[in-house]
Amino acid sequence: VERCMSVMQSGTQMVKLKSGTKGLVRLFYLDEHRTCIRWRPSRKSEKAKIVIDSIYKVTEGRQSEIFHRHAEGNFDPSCCFTIYHGTHMESLDLITSNPEEARTWITGLKYLMAGISDEDSLAKRQRTHDQWVKQTFEEADKNGDGLLNIEEIHQLMHKLNVNLPRRKVRQMFQEADTDENQGTLNFEEFSVFYKMMSLRRDLYLLLLSYSDKKDHLTVEELAQFLKVEQKMNNVTPEYCLDIIQKFEVSEENKKQNVLGIEGFTNFMRSPACDIFNPLHCEVHQDMDQPLCNYFIASSHNTYLTGDQLLSQSRVEMYARVLQDGCRCIEVDCWDGPDGEPVVHHGYTFTSKILFRDVAETINKYAFIKNEFPVILSIENHCSIQQQQKIAQYLKEILADKLDLSSVTTGDSRQLPSPQNLKGKILVKGKKLPYSLGADAEEGEVSDEDSADEIEDDCNNGATEHQVESFIRTKLESLIKESQIRDKEDPDSFTVRALLKATHEGLNVNLKQNLDTKEGGKKSHSRSLMGNFGKHKKAVKAASKYQSASDDEEHQQNSSGKETGQLHRLGRRRKTVKLCRALSDLVVYTNSVAAQDIVDDGSTGNVLSFSETRAHQAVQQKAEQFMLYNQKQLTRVYPSAYRIDSSNFNPLPYWNVGCQLVALNYQSEGRVMQLNEAKFRVNGNCGYVLKPQQMCKGTFNPYSSDPLPASPKKQLILKIISGQQLPKPPDSMLGDRGEIIDPFVEVEIIGLPVDCCKDQTRVVDDNGFNPVWEETLTFTIHMPEIALVRFLVWDHDPIGRDFVGQRTLAFSSLVPGYRHVYLEGLTEASIFVHITINEIYGKNKQLIGLRGLFNKNPKHNSAETSGHYVRKRSIGDRILRRTASAPAKGRKKSKMGFLEATEMKDSAS
Repeated sequence: VERCMSVMQSGTQMVKLKSGTKGLVRLFYLDEHRTCIRWRPSRKSEKAKIVIDSIYKVTEGRQSEIFHRHAEGNFDPSCCFTIYHGTHMESLDLITSNPEEARTWITGLKYLMAGISDEDSLAKRQRTHDQWVKQTFEEADKNGDGLLNIEEIHQLMHKLNVNLPRRKVRQMFQEADTDENQGTLNFEEFSVFYKMMSLRRDLYLLLLSYSDKKDHLTVEELAQFLKVEQKMNNVTPEYCLDIIQKFEVSEENKKQNVLGIEGFTNFMRSPACDIFNPLHCEVHQDMDQPLCNYFIASSHNTYLTGDQLLSQSRVEMYARVLQDGCRCIEVDCWDGPDGEPVVHHGYTFTSKILFRDVAETINKYAFIKNEFPVILSIENHCSIQQQQKIAQYLKEILADKLDLSSVTTGDSRQLPSPQNLKGKILVKGKKLPYSLGADAEEGEVSDEDSADEIEDDCNNGATEHQVESFIRTKLESLIKESQIRDKEDPDSFTVRALLKATHEGLNVNLKQNLDTKEGGKKSHSRSLMGNFGKHKKAVKAASKYQSASDDEEHQQNSSGKETGQLHRLGRRRKTVKLCRALSDLVVYTNSVAAQDIVDDGSTGNVLSFSETRAHQAVQQKAEQFMLYNQKQLTRVYPSAYRIDSSNFNPLPYWNVGCQLVALNYQSEGRVMQLNEAKFRVNGNCGYVLKPQQMCKGTFNPYSSDPLPASPKKQLILKIISGQQLPKPPDSMLGDRGEIIDPFVEVEIIGLPVDCCKDQTRVVDDNGFNPVWEETLTFTIHMPEIALVRFLVWDHDPIGRDFVGQRTLAFSSLVPGYRHVYLEGLTEASIFVHITINEIYGKNKQLIGLRGLFNKNPKHNSAETSGHYVRKRSIGDRILRRTASAPAKGRKKSKMGFLEATEMKDSAS
């Protein structure tokens, strides 16, 4: 392995294959910290790298899509390998000059990946910290001589958002500069300088308050701190000694069994003092209840890497989402050439993959990370012959994973539990009606698919003009929604561009369709999706996933494809033939498309709602919906109008107990962060137990006091300070941009009555160690489903820029002094103190005497404002931004969840 490492670090010339172009010869090498692969030459310079942490898998030979496209190239398979990395499972396809080099790289990469997956959280924290310090040093060393002079240090201070007087910086520089090479710092000296700069006044004062004003904690004092502040039980002297041995830096202190300020800082910044409860890293909930009592992590159109019109379909997406804890995946099956069924998004230009390859990938990755059951949601558009092929592949490849004969429920009217179904794959699909004889080999079943929403909208007796206007309104509402989200998700500009291109395309498309009468209304609506392809030039600019060669291919084929589609669609009926072999694989998950909540008393139905239909059901019959979800499963999937693969707000559906809320896992951003936070609560196994009140009885989730008999939780959150907060990711001047003016916003997301947000004041010119020392208080009616979202913003005179976020389930918070590490940023964190109290009765009583004297108390809780959505005036916002002190008596902003209100407007 060490030989592999040294070969990789010295670099290997390889050919990098790209679609539609000849291969590029590049020198690939492993960086000296063994954290990423880099290559040169590259126009991206510093950004030309793949971080080892982001690699999902390495495959040998010519297996990838790009290798298949270059089928004419006579590359030796033993010289070829592919690295899959990043959220969109991008592939880096490489060809070495001999098999030995390929083997060296494959072995080395697999070793590095295994090392990362095996290390514990403390080792990982230490490794990423050390790498970050080293990388910071190297990036500051402009001339590459391994030394930093005072000017380079000043530039680094600005990059790290440190606003210190130059005199103070020079003084620390001179203290750290101890070797004979005066005037410069080598890496060891820089590490000392960085430690001096990072000394934490807040932690030092905390240590003094428990150490009787000494500069260290004894074993007894440390135990007292852990019991009183961190609310830890069973704290033994041995446990405290172990902390000292692990975190103390000074050998002298270790001998005397005391913890100094450096050791205490290391301990407080370690995973042991993270805000997330370490017990929730494992499955800890009761897994023996019926499936309908759990929220289940679910993916929509799992195979897509990007938008719903033009993006690539990849089998690797199944590997990725299954390993990320998703337990319900979707497969859209269509007739393919040579009798082989394929998977892709019908009536669009998304690429096709073989169903057989999908089944093999699912078989390989379903139970690597956890053994709880996987639901395979099949949307079947195939002929009887190819359906038989699908059934045959499922039986051959998944074998005993499909065999449910040994599963017992005890009660035939109840669904089995995740525990009972461990290691099993449930096929969700259509089932032949019982009225058909058992000997019938095929029969008619209703035919629905997720694009029916557009068809229904176009078929309800509306004129062409009404259809055009309706679809335009839908797209406009999605553009509006994506603009709101852009504030937090700077990458999602592609969302808006794609929607706008589609929106512009409508003008021409719908006029063309007016002329094409022979297909009738149905073909008009169905070919909308296909017709968007004509405007690929506009859309192509927006879609970063589409490669040049695919474009030419599609333009050549599009006209033929469309006429074929129109012809086929004109004959489409609302029933489809289903073969017995495929029907028999469906046991507990019989798919029923739903216009409304219908409970026929049978067990094992899965009602499927588009987000629009589900939204209507939630608005009109929330309690009935909740009761239905106590016996059966419900799946909610994104509207067919979300061609950009954006995600809807899942909260309203979780709030009535919908188990399978299917999201586009390839679309990063707010909604996926909420989804990840929700499912991280139970070891990220894809199953989270619903609150008891959702499994028995019912309540109105929209009430201002939904659970009067249950105790509420009061969250008292002291936001103390921030550490190493970077410049916003979309900062125009990058590292040279202004030093940030950060503030923290905390948002509670759950039942409508619990949804609200509050924020600290702005600290001017300090992102390195800002201090807020502010307390925010929230009351939460249903803590079991509430999420807490920490956001850091950079205040700007004309708005605010997103810096970072961390979202957690309320039930995963641990009390005491805690660090909230921002997601995806190595060192950036917020230091907080958390207190959670249980409270009874109406909130008016909680405010107590303070409420009598203070007309506008800061404790103004969610329910006192009911459904009122408070929007700050512009004047209020400007004052809020520029004031250095908190605005007195400021109300908590009550939201009915911003997206929810936007969605409600568009849906109604």
